[in-house]
Amino acid sequence: MEAEYTNSEIRILNAGKIVLNLALPFAILGFYILILWMLLPYSLFLSMLTLMFIYFVPPAGKESVIPIGIALGIPWWTVAFSIAMMDILSTLFMVLNFDLVLKIPIAGTKWMKTFMEHGESFFRKHRWLEKLSTLGLAIFVMIPMQGTGGIATPIVGRMIGIPPLQIILAVIAGALSGCFLIALGSEFLKDLLVYNLSLGIIVIIAIAVCAAAAWFLWKRKQNRLKERKPVHRI
Repeated sequence: MEAEYTNSEIRILNAGKIVLNLALPFAILGFYILILWMLLPYSLFLSMLTLMFIYFVPPAGKESVIPIGIALGIPWWTVAFSIAMMDILSTLFMVLNFDLVLKIPIAGTKWMKTFMEHGESFFRKHRWLEKLSTLGLAIFVMIPMQGTGGIATPIVGRMIGIPPLQIILAVIAGALSGCFLIALGSEFLKDLLVYNLSLGIIVIIAIAVCAAAAWFLWKRKQNRLKERKPVHRI
């Protein structure tokens, strides 16, 4: 026999669900911070905690926060996992509370709209990622650029029709892969600078030149696409 609920009981259940959805990501974050507090020396704990929250302040990103954490002496795996956790928990919050966030005046209108426009523009320029569905979303998270973190990704995933559970799994895979790759590279450069300063500087300069060249070529391509006029057939 199915249980029947009164309107007041349904309202209480719905309110309880909303509170649980809002509190769950923060409860997990609090538990994780407690683990960091127990495992790290206090000075490194404060540094890691600061970097975790700076990560959400533009133009900071995993490509800058992770190397800084490693340079401060925090173990590379701790920095990588902590920054990935921020993306994962942000995604969990967005997936659980997407409709509620849309109702918030600033976040639901201007802020969310900006993320949606950035995500839509990115996938429009990289159609092959959209065809890969969940895997494409994971690659999107891995890319170290502004607007590919745990807040924007659920919005983009929803736009291209990916189910919530697959969005969370994509962010877990992409965030962990991207953060650990950056952390390993940063740790390698740190060791290289310690053991061979000259070679380390040369490698850093080479990486900077390659990154600048890639950015220049990308901007050049974007400008050409903007200048290209549509051909009208008669």
